[in-house]
Amino acid sequence: MTYLIYVAIFGAAATIFLWLRDARIFFRTGFPGYRKAAYRGVLYGALASLGLKVTLTMENFELLGLGLILAALYLQGKIEREKIWRDEETLQRFFGSVPIKRTNKK
Repeated sequence: MTYLIYVAIFGAAATIFLWLRDARIFFRTGFPGYRKAAYRGVLYGALASLGLKVTLTMENFELLGLGLILAALYLQGKIEREKIWRDEETLQRFFGSVPIKRTNKK
């Protein structure tokens, strides 16, 4: 068991975390860029999970699994999203805490 397995676990966890953060921001704001990011995050999370499975089960193909995980992270970062943060703290941005957009507010 090499250190690359730990890198693969962290990369897959980061991909899934970013997908869940995008989904949370979409449900709170309704922005279409985050909707697309949340939908595509499902596919990228599955790709990262496949890469993790390849890394854990096939010792000769660790680099292939890491490549799949890195591809998922790269593609997830290329999605265009709206700018929603201005002066928020790092922890708020990390967890995706944005104000809820009320459509029926007068």
